Parts: sequence; structure tokens; C-alpha cells
Amino acid sequence: MLILAAAGLLGMSTASADIAPTSLRLAHVVNSDDTYHLAATRFQEILDEQSDGAVSVEIFPNASLGDERTLLEGMQIGTVDMGVITNGPVANFVDEFSVFELPFLFPTAEDAYDVLDGEIGQEILDKLEGVNLKGLAFAERGFRNITNSRNPINEPSDLDGLRLRVIENEVYVDTFRTLGANAVPMAWTEALTALQQGTIDGQENPVNAIYAFDLADTQDYLTMTRHIYAPALFVMSLPKWNALPEEVQTLVQDAAREASAYAREQNAEAEAEQLAALREAGMEINESPDIDAFREAVAPVYERYGDQFGDYLPRIQAALE
Repeated sequence: MLILAAAGLLGMSTASADIAPTSLRLAHVVNSDDTYHLAATRFQEILDEQSDGAVSVEIFPNASLGDERTLLEGMQIGTVDMGVITNGPVANFVDEFSVFELPFLFPTAEDAYDVLDGEIGQEILDKLEGVNLKGLAFAERGFRNITNSRNPINEPSDLDGLRLRVIENEVYVDTFRTLGANAVPMAWTEALTALQQGTIDGQENPVNAIYAFDLADTQDYLTMTRHIYAPALFVMSLPKWNALPEEVQTLVQDAAREASAYAREQNAEAEAEQLAALREAGMEINESPDIDAFREAVAPVYERYGDQFGDYLPRIQAALE
């Protein structure tokens, strides 16, 4: 958090009088009630304030410019300027991002922030430049939890055969297949339709997404497994970044960090109220499943993937001690 604050102060000192008018198009795949949109809107506001209106941001929500893989591919070739993107799809472009989503890696959100905002997080963000992207900051999707329409879940055996949508990322897929679920990787836009049609039984997401997308309409059970802490990223087209004047780059970088901190704060403040609303809407919520049983069951995932991330996993584990 100190990194965020210090960076924000640097951004405040940037003179705006000589900034050439600059327009940015920022896309995401969720609706205007979601944390991603709150982060995008705050980013837009900060840039407008700090540039005296010289830097404007147009926001494209609801996957109006495509799903997250499509957005990232568009950024690579310069047809999309930037977005707020879930970490899982980003990991399909740079493997090391998957290390953050190993199950039960981060005990608390604060532990995750310390790693993401520190040296390890910055090193991995910088790797995006190798695939023509620019990582600006880690925002937040949050701790993920399981919802479904079939049965209550308290331990891994309750997942047996459950048709569960997961992010299109090998660590997610392997985690839930290890737990016994029928893990179905698909884009979020497709998942919403599949839930409504009953072609899948459930999904896993943080409370903010479960609430924002009214999943109580199709899902009867919510289990607070908090199995994976999922970052999100402010990520930009590297060609677009390189075309920005240095003073605009500074403003964009600092605004992304400040908007990310804002999104985290909003998530933390809203969760209790969102859980109450979901319960009122009819969801049965298990707030204390057998986490030790889940943690023990996913040990093979660490055995399979631990070496894939070089020294990042042991460095993260050392930082958490």
C-alpha cells in the first residue's frame, strides 16, 4: 500500500498545463455494478482531475469490445487501448501470472497486496512487455467462492461431478478437477447464459461478482471457500503506451495504481452488505466450510505446477512467513 500512496503523490505533482489532448478507450467485460467498473470510473476521474481534462477516458463495459482474451489480443496489435482484465486470462499470455492463483496461497487480502505491490509483483507485471502489453497495476477481483444450483458444499466430496464453470486457465481447471468437479473452462459472457440454461451447475467468483450479476437468480448455494485470491490488472497496449508523452505515461501509471487501491477498499467495505443481500435473495450461504479438507485436497496442484513458475512460488511463500 505504501507503493500505491507514494506513486499517487508523484502523479499529483505532474504539471498538466502543457499536456496535449489524449483520448483512451478502456474496456472490461462486466456490468456497471461490478468492481471493475468502479475501478475504471475512478481511473477516468483521476486522469480528468490531474490533467485538467486533457486526458479523457471512454469506458466500454459489458464485453462490448469482446471477451478478455479478445481484449488482450486487441491490445497487442493496438486496436484496443487498455482494460481492466482478470488475472487468469492474462496468465495465458505470461505463465508467471498463474502463480498468484495457486489455491489457498494467500491467507488474507493484505498478504496478497504485500506481494503484488512489491518487488515480485512488479517483476511479473514487467514481463507483459515481452508480449506487447504494458502492466500498470494490480487491481482486484478478490477471493473466489463457489456457487451452484445442485447441493450445499462443505467438503471436497460435495463437488463430485459438479459441472462448474472456471476461468480459461490451466491452474483453475486442474484445481477443480483435482477436487472432483467437472471443471468447464469458458468465457464469463458464455457462463452467464450457461447458468441460465442449466447446462452448467455452478461457477466460482468473488462475492462482488456474484452480487453484481444477480447469481442468486440461478444459484441456490454459496460456499465461502475463499479458495483463490484473484487479482485483476490495469493493462495497456504497449504500442499505445509507447506513443504517449512521458508526462501522460506518469499520469496514467499513477491513476491506475490509485484506482486499484480504491477498488480494493470498495470490495472490502461492500462484502458484508452484498452477502446480506444475497441471503435475502434466497441463497443458502455456508460461511465456514471445511477449509482444511480443501487445502489438503489441492496439494497435488502444487506438486504439478510449483516448478513451472521458477523461483516465484518459494519467494512468495518466504514473503508470507
